[in-house]
Amino acid sequence: MDKVIIGSFEEFQAFEGKEIGVSPWLRITQKQVDQFADATLDHQWIHTDPDKAAKEGPFGGPIAHGYLTLSLAPHMWQQITEIRNLKMMINYGIEKMKFNQPVLVGDEVRLRAFLESIADLRGVTKAQLKITMEINGKPKHAYVASLVFLYHFHS
Repeated sequence: MDKVIIGSFEEFQAFEGKEIGVSPWLRITQKQVDQFADATLDHQWIHTDPDKAAKEGPFGGPIAHGYLTLSLAPHMWQQITEIRNLKMMINYGIEKMKFNQPVLVGDEVRLRAFLESIADLRGVTKAQLKITMEINGKPKHAYVASLVFLYHFHS
């Protein structure tokens, strides 16, 4: 899959109201879940105890933290796009965030990105992306959200 190359406000603006692309599939591993639990101090058994999660949990096994799946969005966005001519990018916010279905350890996920809106704020590009995390083989999405990024392009 070729990445979408964006090097200016005008090139970004051409995607307004359109899907920009879809990332490759990424498998969620128990190691990732355990490392996220260590980093965030969230060691709830539904995530970190595969045996107990399989026997007592409602999903048949351990699930990824919702915030782990959300934290993968910037990486997966970079799998879709290559932003060039950039001084700096800032994560500005998340709007309309909703978790719809848990991601099980072993599931494959991918990100679908759509440019909802874009604005030129005195030389800073404000892009609002509607993102959807899809789970391979499942009809419901893991989540849907609107991410807001600020891009500072070189003149």
